[in-house]
This record gives sequence, structure tokens and C-alpha cells, in this order.
Amino acid sequence: MGRFFTAVTLCALVATGAALFSPLRVSALELRSIEQAAAQYRNSNSRLQDMFRAALLDTSRLAQYAPDGTAYIMTGDIPAEWLRDASAQARPYLFFAKDDPDVRALLRAIIARMVKYLKIDPYANAYTLDYRVWEQKFELDSLAYPTTLAWSYWKTTGDTSIFSGDFSSMLDNVLATMEREQNHSRDSRYTHKELPNGGRGNASGYTGMIWTGFRPSDDACEYNFLIPSEMFAVVALGDMSEIELKVYHNVMKAREAKALRDEVQRGIQTYGLVLVPKYGYIYAYEVDGLGHAILTDDANIPSLLAAPYMGYTPANDRYYENTRRFLLSQDNPSFYQGHVARGIGSYHTPDHWVWPLALIIEGMTSTSGNEKQDVMAQLLASDPGDHLLHESFNPDNPQQYTRRSFGWPNALFSEFVMTQFQGTAQIPMGDTADLEFNTE
Repeated sequence: MGRFFTAVTLCALVATGAALFSPLRVSALELRSIEQAAAQYRNSNSRLQDMFRAALLDTSRLAQYAPDGTAYIMTGDIPAEWLRDASAQARPYLFFAKDDPDVRALLRAIIARMVKYLKIDPYANAYTLDYRVWEQKFELDSLAYPTTLAWSYWKTTGDTSIFSGDFSSMLDNVLATMEREQNHSRDSRYTHKELPNGGRGNASGYTGMIWTGFRPSDDACEYNFLIPSEMFAVVALGDMSEIELKVYHNVMKAREAKALRDEVQRGIQTYGLVLVPKYGYIYAYEVDGLGHAILTDDANIPSLLAAPYMGYTPANDRYYENTRRFLLSQDNPSFYQGHVARGIGSYHTPDHWVWPLALIIEGMTSTSGNEKQDVMAQLLASDPGDHLLHESFNPDNPQQYTRRSFGWPNALFSEFVMTQFQGTAQIPMGDTADLEFNTE
């Protein structure tokens, strides 16, 4: 749902049927450690200094406590919370959670709200403050993100208080939904008006992977086994299995989650790799299990480019390296280049526009210091003057951009600076060291 801005003019309409957006929150939650980290950050590059401070504080300005004690994070200039976006927006605050009880309380409240969402409707991807479904686009990553956020919180703080009976019920709901969607045509009743074939989606074969209706961009899938989301589901199911075993001491549920994880992993390695003469075997973006594949990527995460960031595979894995070379080339139809920036965009926004999310992920998954610096230079050049990162921008003229306020890239940017330039250790999303990969 993009909005197109120049420096002074709003040039796009709200998506079909939606009301005008409510005003943005202007008051921020008071989080001492976050405010101190922003105020104390110094850099000789004043633009970087301003952008990091704005980025780190952005989530505290979009978050609020709800009357029921949970915490709600608006995505930005749309008055709704996306399970995906909110998980990502909360993630940088994990770096402060161990030493700041106020941050821990906020993260617990964020997770508690997501538990309620997934108990109401595991097929919905976005909700309002009063728990109404904003969109019911089934996106597999919307099940994975809250699970990985909870796992990362636990591993960071040692706090198991989030793992309530309600959280256990949420995991049951997530696992049951994933298992149901392994055989969508036979077992699922889910339909959506934006999908073909009467809302059921295009035909697909059984692969062991999990059917999903929509991409993380909120656009409909063409082929419904979306490989980046399958990768993320593998990570999340591993997290789920460990939580069930070590926290709830439920061996049967732990084994069930691990069994599904292994089935999805075999599906990715069997159906998700495509031989491209110029690059070797690379991961496809979408497949249908019937021999069809789409070779591209999208800036929204999970993405193929983000596979190491998600914890699915190391950055030096040969299939990932092959895939990365393809994705960051003109052979990738979603890779765009301009005078100011070059990178991956999305079919969700204007053609040939670059997304900061993809640029940041390029930097975070790179093994080259020069590439990280180059990415940072492009991100700084994308600032239209408000010191914020936006959804997408014209790589020839960053004064043209979509989304006046979009919290996700700002949160990710603060994580990028802390982990890649300040030496802060990255917080993992899961442990996939025991996965088996195709060795052809």
C-alpha cells in the first residue's frame, strides 16, 4: 500500500476502500536506554548521525501501550499493525532489553499482543489497535516473525515469562495452520479475492513446503511456494521446537515442529533450486511444485538476499553466493540502477525504484567492508531531508519516494549501524546448524 511523495507534494491515493489515514503519533514512549543511545551517538558524518538517531527512536514514536496492557506498533502512516513489520520494528530494542527493564516490559507487551492476533485469526497479516482484522492476506512470514521474535527475546534476556499458556496455544495454532497449508488444495478453506482460481490461487503440486497466498510485500503470489518465506518458516519451526522442548518440556510437540521443519527444508532443496548456466544453481523466488519457477527477488523480508540475516544459511554457502550474484545483477528483473543508488525494488511500488530495506540487507549480508560502506553511502544519499528512510525512492531523484512514514526500514537501519559499524554482536533469529542442504 504505497504512497508517493515528492519533497512537497502527495501524489498517490489510499488503497481501495480504505479510510483516510489517521494522524501519526507524535509523542514517544520514554525508554531511557534508547534515548541515551540516540543522544550519545556521535559521527563525523552529520547526516549519518541524524539518520541513526531518528531511526533508533522511530519505533518508540510508533508504539503505544493499549488499555489491555499489550503494546501496539503502527507500521507508520497506515493506522494498523502488521505482524511482520511490528516484529522487525521491535527487533533493534532487543539490544537494550537485557539491561533495561522498561524495554523488556515493552517487548513482552508487544509479543503478548501478537499472541492475541494469532489466536484470533492466523490467516490475517495486519490488525488495528482494537483487534479488528485490517487485512486477511495469508502470508507465511506473519506466522514466523512473532515466533522468531519471542525466541530471540528469550535468548537475549533469559526471560521465560512470555511463554504463557496463551503463547503455547498460539504455537499450536501456528503449527496447525502450517500443516494444513502443506496441502492447500485438499485441506484448506482459505480464499482471497485477489487470488486467481476463485480465490484459491494457481494450481500447485505437493512439495512438503507450506502454501502461502501473499508475499511479504502484500502482493499476491503467482506460484504459492515462496522460497524466502519457506526459508524463514524453517528457522521459525526450529525455534518453536526448542521452545516446546526446553520451556514447555513437551517432547511430542517439539518433534512435530521439527518434523515439519525438516519436510519444508527438503522441499526447498528439492524444488527451490534452479540451474542457471551463468550462475550455477540458484534459489528461485517462487515455485509451484509442477516445474514452474520465478527467478527474481523482492525487497521485503523474508527475501532471498536476506537468507543469512534470517539465519537460514551462512553467507558463504555456495548456493547463496550464486543466488546473490544473480540478484545483484541486471539479470534480476527487480534490480534497478540510477545515478544515486542501485539495488532491489519491489513490484509493489513504482517500476525501477529502489527500496532501502534491500540496500540495508545487502550491507548486512555482505562479507566485504567496501560493499558495506558503499551501501551506507547510498542510504545516506537517499535522505530527502527528513533524515528518515522510506519505503522506496527514485534512484535518480531521492526527493521522490513512497510512504511518508514507514517504521520498518528505520528499525533495520539502526540495527545495520550497530552491528556492522559499531561492533555490536548480531542477535540471531534461530539456529539451523543441523539442517541438511543439497550437495549436488
